[in-house]
Amino acid sequence: MGCSTGNATPPTPAIAPGSEEIDAEAVARELGERGPDPRLTDIVPAFDAPFFQAGLAGYSDAAMRIVARRHGCPLCVTEALLDRTLLAGGRGFAKADLGELFDNVPGGEDDHPLVGQIMGSDPAEMAAAALKMIEQGARPDRVYRQMAEQSPGTEHAAPDDAAHADTFAAIDLNLACPVKKIARKARGGHWLAEPDGAIAIVRAVRDALPSRVPVTIKVRRSFDDTPEMAANFDRIMDACFEAGVAWATVHARTVQQKYIGPSRWDLLREIVRKNPDRVILGSGDIWSVSDIFRMISYTGVAGVSVARGCIGNPWIFRQARQMMAGEAPTAPTIDEQREVLLSHFELALGVNAQMRRPELHTAKAMRKFGIRFAAHHPEGETVRRAMIAVESLDDWRKVLDEHYNAREKITAS
Repeated sequence: MGCSTGNATPPTPAIAPGSEEIDAEAVARELGERGPDPRLTDIVPAFDAPFFQAGLAGYSDAAMRIVARRHGCPLCVTEALLDRTLLAGGRGFAKADLGELFDNVPGGEDDHPLVGQIMGSDPAEMAAAALKMIEQGARPDRVYRQMAEQSPGTEHAAPDDAAHADTFAAIDLNLACPVKKIARKARGGHWLAEPDGAIAIVRAVRDALPSRVPVTIKVRRSFDDTPEMAANFDRIMDACFEAGVAWATVHARTVQQKYIGPSRWDLLREIVRKNPDRVILGSGDIWSVSDIFRMISYTGVAGVSVARGCIGNPWIFRQARQMMAGEAPTAPTIDEQREVLLSHFELALGVNAQMRRPELHTAKAMRKFGIRFAAHHPEGETVRRAMIAVESLDDWRKVLDEHYNAREKITAS
């Protein structure tokens, strides 16, 4: 279960008057010289750069995450997993790639640090699901289900920390996704219209987890643009940080906007200014590597969540590190594109190994990636049409042989 990005508008600039004057290269060099906000590495030691890969519904599985990490992404987030799915058993764990589910998935050390994101409607269920994620199901499923039926705040004796010392780096609570409200129960971004429920969830999860595990939140800047909802947002932020939240990632659109229309970096800047002593990360309209540094400079966020802008573009993370090193960002060569396309498919095939027809499932799932990767090719539309027809690893390789086999180092325009 995750947030749908359907009906999203094409890439457009955020509303950020004056941001066009920002020298992204100079900002990046300065960040490279002084390093990331030390509060980020205090919370997650490996969070050594001011950007990360967001949780993306239907995209950000272990395969996409590992490809991003190989190109310099310091931290990744799972898609938003429904608490009840996690409590029900294997399906949620499969999506989160917990433990060694598949022998041929190169996860483990290659997929850390990883933040597990959950979404739900009931504080006790969210607390039990969060604990199950951190413990990788160390207790019987029935025990977690029993926890979900107890009052929030009930203490649960934890198994030996060694049993779950290397799982998720943090648990992120999704109070942002514009999913439908079900059976009069809020979840995701709808909690921004019901602050009491949002605060109860955050407190329950924070109380349930070991103190060493950071709890973070993903929110939108408001449910809508009314003064009442802006006040709700402020109340939620205050209560969450008072409860011990480590950071908040703020998407600069409202819940009602969904993914339509520009985000408001100007309002995100005001949120950062109102919370000077809190770690605020930013999200919304990050389409190029320069946008990462423009958002940091314009809004003052400590770091940037890269979402739709990194689908089919893991090179955005390499480019960000190049800019921080004072180097010009380089576009991927045809050979580099081929290497990533092939390795991404093989990684995805490993993730799906236990499915009934893993190759067919992987081929169909990878089409959406191939279409986005095609944007970097000089003959993008031709490649996009070829990707749509892929139904097997052999088909995928044929596309690569036909369109990505140039010996010279051709780069995308």
